[in-house]
Amino acid sequence: MSRQVSVFKALAHETRLRLVEILAEEGEKCVCDLVSRVGFDQSTISKHLSLLKAAGVVSSRKEGLNVIYRLRTPCVYQFMKCVERMNGDRECALVCTGGEPGIGPGEESVNDEE
Repeated sequence: MSRQVSVFKALAHETRLRLVEILAEEGEKCVCDLVSRVGFDQSTISKHLSLLKAAGVVSSRKEGLNVIYRLRTPCVYQFMKCVERMNGDRECALVCTGGEPGIGPGEESVNDEE
């Protein structure tokens, strides 16, 4: 459970969510590119990336003088998109699982007309 808590804590900030979104949609980026995209100074972005890295959400590598970050767990972004689409009804099951509304692992279909 502590792994889940770590990931959710790392994602619990709008800037970190934005960083994950950029990396998911555009691929690897150096810190300098992320700074220009998000609009904060390098130390702030580096701190946010450090928290995401500690949680295992992103990974990094050195390339010359630059540090390049990439999304390590694409399913985190898929989950973010699912949460974004939640509207309080069963429609989210279609978005999140690609399955039948209201059907999750270990659940059976329920006919609404019964």
